[in-house]
Amino acid sequence: MALSPLFVSVAQAGTFSFIESLFSKVTPVTNAQGSAYNSQTMPLLAAAVNLDPNPAVGGGNITMTGDGSALVSQDGPSGTVADITNAPASSQISVYTVHAGDSIGSIAKMFGVTSNTIVWANDIKGGIVHQGDVLIILPVTGIQHKIASGETVDSLAKTFKSTAQDITAYNDIADGAALTVGETILIPNGVVPPTPAQVAATKKSKAVSNIASGKTKEPFLGGSGPAIEGYFSWPVAGGVVTQGLHGWNGVDIGAPRGTAIYAAAGGTVILAKGGGGWNGGYGNYVIVQHPNGTQTLYAHASALLVSVGEQVSKGETIAKVGMTGLATGNHLHFEVHGAANPFAN
Repeated sequence: MALSPLFVSVAQAGTFSFIESLFSKVTPVTNAQGSAYNSQTMPLLAAAVNLDPNPAVGGGNITMTGDGSALVSQDGPSGTVADITNAPASSQISVYTVHAGDSIGSIAKMFGVTSNTIVWANDIKGGIVHQGDVLIILPVTGIQHKIASGETVDSLAKTFKSTAQDITAYNDIADGAALTVGETILIPNGVVPPTPAQVAATKKSKAVSNIASGKTKEPFLGGSGPAIEGYFSWPVAGGVVTQGLHGWNGVDIGAPRGTAIYAAAGGTVILAKGGGGWNGGYGNYVIVQHPNGTQTLYAHASALLVSVGEQVSKGETIAKVGMTGLATGNHLHFEVHGAANPFAN
């Protein structure tokens, strides 16, 4: 019995659909094209042309933020994803070169500090940074304060344990200028004064412990760590500790101007900032990164004898004692980041 044309057409279409379901790699066609195909004209299977048998598709290699809410740039103003992942802890000093598109706010967010911290540490005027600028990111901060009637720079410095020079330098206040009531300014390294109850408790504790030092120390801002016995050597030729632990895990070592300053341990110079500028109060200073992850800072130098990227050995002369920046006499301000300062006691 002869088959009708309609039956033949249905059978051919059914055969094509069955073959297509078995082989998913057949080149896709539209319905219009499919109606014109038969068992002799249907497309043949084609081999994959990608040499990678498991090619990435659908953006699967794009990195997401921790909460999955936004994309992280693979390479942008903040550096690579690895740079962001390995951002230094807040107790470490960092050196950052400004990229195109950077702002003080974006840099501050990257390092987990305030914008004011970056502005003050780098003497930035007008809140503007430029591509290629080299910024030092210091683990220091301050407090905001709204000016009240009768307050002066000197009274604020005394109240918040800061200095008049720091306050005027950061806030661009002219010498002798009156403060504007209601204006909010930053008190660099400011410490919130204790409440009357806290003052009374402190006095009672001192009386019970029979402590009477007779000397007021600068506030200790933190930055200590584990003691590493024998790792750091005495950083000055001669000299004597003139002020114990203060600032960011630092001590002051008094010595005549021009006395040699030694690297307390071997490492790489990551910052050598000279020029006799203010530099956040440090004046001329050097920072050395050590192989064990710690850093040492040498401030107030009269001269720097090393440059960024230079490898230095333990005991090598890297600078000369001076009194640049915030200093009232020739001395070395020596800080240790990531470990205990062995000369603090």
